[in-house]
Amino acid sequence: MNIATKIKLSVMMFLQFFVWGGWYVTMGPFAGTNLHATGAQTGALYSTQSWGAIIAPFIVGMIADRYFNAEKILAVLHIIGAVLMYQCYRAADISAFYPYVLGYMILYMPTLALVNSVSFNQMKDTEKEFSSIRVWGTIGWIVAGLAISFVFHWDAAENLSKGALKYTFLMSAVASLILGLFSFTLPATPPKPSTGEKLSIVQILGLDALKLLKDKNFLVFFIASILICIPLAFYYQNANSFLTEIKVDNPTGKMTIGQFSEAAFILALPIFFKRFGFKWTILVGMFAWAARYIMFAYGNAGELSFLLIIGIALHGVCYDFFFVSGQIYTDSKAGSQYKSAAQGMITLATYGVGMLIGFYIAGVISDAYNAGGVHDWKMIWLIPAGIAAAVLILFLLFFNDKSKANTSVEA
Repeated sequence: MNIATKIKLSVMMFLQFFVWGGWYVTMGPFAGTNLHATGAQTGALYSTQSWGAIIAPFIVGMIADRYFNAEKILAVLHIIGAVLMYQCYRAADISAFYPYVLGYMILYMPTLALVNSVSFNQMKDTEKEFSSIRVWGTIGWIVAGLAISFVFHWDAAENLSKGALKYTFLMSAVASLILGLFSFTLPATPPKPSTGEKLSIVQILGLDALKLLKDKNFLVFFIASILICIPLAFYYQNANSFLTEIKVDNPTGKMTIGQFSEAAFILALPIFFKRFGFKWTILVGMFAWAARYIMFAYGNAGELSFLLIIGIALHGVCYDFFFVSGQIYTDSKAGSQYKSAAQGMITLATYGVGMLIGFYIAGVISDAYNAGGVHDWKMIWLIPAGIAAAVLILFLLFFNDKSKANTSVEA
């Protein structure tokens, strides 16, 4: 890959995740402050990601892979997305806001696969080349969060009360438009040559990999993957609102610690795999979910603020040690016949079904422990901690695959 192509792909990844990180993290406090949303309504807003994940395979599998260049579809989706983001910026109430964010996520989630397709098409050795491109996505997410807190100060208490978080959507709209136009300059990524074979909905969604569930250990892992998404949803939906409500300074900027952690811990993953195997790697990830929420439950913005920082920093362990290791485990169990289908099935189960359930439960719990606009955050965090602990016990008792990985991990 020449240097010009590498720069283009890196800019693409940076903007792809800058756009998402620019509004997704702060949507919770925005919804509560600007739109006066309830916990259930905020949960519905975040669940648009799940609907997007469920619909995305149809867009990628039935359109991008068969008829049009990936970079051109990427361009069109981001340009339309920019318009929807601008409408989110202008929306004055939840009823006007929800359709726009739903439409946006239905268009955005397929772009996650498209940027990978554009990248892979230019690589001869994905294991060596992809990580240096993908890391710019993490950097983009971090830069967006730091800009919100330390450059524009939109999440500062005085600006938050004035509704300044709406500008995060305007920032993302501009970035999305730039990415859309920039995508037309990306290397050509033509559709796959037609084999004359008609794809079924079962194949597009990866459901032909359901045969893997006959393996008891994979079935336990599959169920655990769905269940662990319930506490994951609590973090995405409530963490920024929690930090904002208890008056932590620069909450969005501090949450980028999680992305720094994610980039760092992924480097430790291959070592942990080889030494301890899949089971203990995944168990460590589950334990981290329970531990971080206990820290959130008992931390505060004063003398115990270090608990909050440690809890945020555990995001790398939570995500990498469970979700990334789970993707690798799935790949190892699927074999060559079902590799793509199995990954599609796991994505649909976790980011689709699991997160959809999780956001609903997180919304209900947030409303149940909300008295006059003041949340009982201790209980709101102890509940997902308990769920994570229960999933950990389930996995510990019933998962008996002691195999170890001998594979590289992409950052």
